[in-house]
Amino acid sequence: MTPEQARHAIEESLVQVAPDADLGSLGPDADLRDSLELDSLDFLNFIEALSERAGRRIEEDDYPHLATMASAIKFLADR
Repeated sequence: MTPEQARHAIEESLVQVAPDADLGSLGPDADLRDSLELDSLDFLNFIEALSERAGRRIEEDDYPHLATMASAIKFLADR
């Protein structure tokens, strides 16, 4: 997956769980959960949606790699 494809998958997954989120103002190193006010269930729904779009299971041990947009893009593009 290219970084552009990863960004697209992440943004689509975030919009699915937080439809009113302003992703355009989200900095690359901003904490996704804090910036978008995602609670634990929202974050799990984001992970599930992202797993489906990425075509691979994302394990709980991988969650820290999905803390920011930049780290999430790197995580998906490196796999």
